[in-house]
This record gives sequence, C-alpha cells and structure tokens, in this order.
Amino acid sequence: MEVRVLSRAFSAPQHTLRGRFHSMGPAMAQNKRDKDGMNQPVIQNRKARYSYTITDTLECGIKLSGTETKSVRAGQVSLAEGYVRAEDAPVSLVLHGAHIAEYPPAGPVRQHQPDRARVLLAHKREIRKLAVAARAKGFAIVPLKMYFVNGRAKILIGLGQGKKQRDRRQDIRERDARRDMDRAMKK
Repeated sequence: MEVRVLSRAFSAPQHTLRGRFHSMGPAMAQNKRDKDGMNQPVIQNRKARYSYTITDTLECGIKLSGTETKSVRAGQVSLAEGYVRAEDAPVSLVLHGAHIAEYPPAGPVRQHQPDRARVLLAHKREIRKLAVAARAKGFAIVPLKMYFVNGRAKILIGLGQGKKQRDRRQDIRERDARRDMDRAMKK
C-alpha cells in the first residue's frame, strides 16, 4: 500500500475570520497565541503593579456584549483607571472605571457604553474571600490583565495593598541596580 503526502497547497486554509482582530491598539496590549495559533491580545495594567503590592490573584470571567468583545480583541481597552467592588446583595464582583472603546463597524445604533460597570464571573466563596480581605484598611481589588482563553474573555484581578511613595522609590532603586548589574555582566 502506498501512502502519499499532500502538499500544503491542498491543506485547509490557515486563516479564519477571527484572525482579523489582532491587537493594533495601545502599547499596553501584547499578542499571545492561543491553541489555534491565532493572535490574542493581552491587555495589562502596568500602573497596578507600580501602585500596589499584589498579594493574591484570581482569574474571573467577564460579561461583555458583542461589540465590547470585538473591541477587546482589537486591544482597545484601558484598565489603568479600573477598580473592582465586591457587592453583597447579590454576591458579585463588579468592574468599574475600565474603558472599552466603541467598535466603529457596528454603527451608532448597536454601540455599548464605554465606561459602564461590568459584572465579573467567579464562585461565591472566592468573591466572599476577596471581599473580606478588601475591607481591611489600605487594600483594594484591582484589574491586572485581560485576555482570552478558548475564545472567552478573562480578567485577572488582584488584591493589592497601596504602596507609599518611599516604597515606590525603593522599587525603582532596586530595578535600576539590577539593570546596572546586568549591564556590567554583559561587558
């Protein structure tokens, strides 16, 4: 029995409709390849790591409308001003202050509100644990990253304790010292 290998010219097409929406947005967005080999944006909140000492993290789902999902895929998101509140009445986490830009191809009728509050999806016990920890003085729940896992939008949130100005200066000094040592080692 003879086995023949077909050339790539006869294989399935390598592109899909989702391939158009790679990150072309702000400098905070990085591309990450998912299991299909598609570029997916990873939006990071660099300001959070600078302003807070992150002690605990949690990956949550996020409820988005269709145009919001398209904007996130395009990398048109700003998490820098965002914060998360734990609500008691229905136990839930709500993301406030994150800006997801409008998606122009959708037209003016079907647009979403760019700065609306968005519900985060997590288990009740995880929400209660974060809520209790966040009630302590100086702690806040901040969004760290937004990305896609198997086609679903996820957001990484962290429990952070606010840094004082002297702590930030100390971190900058340590980073500069590490950078100088690396330069010296290369020479």
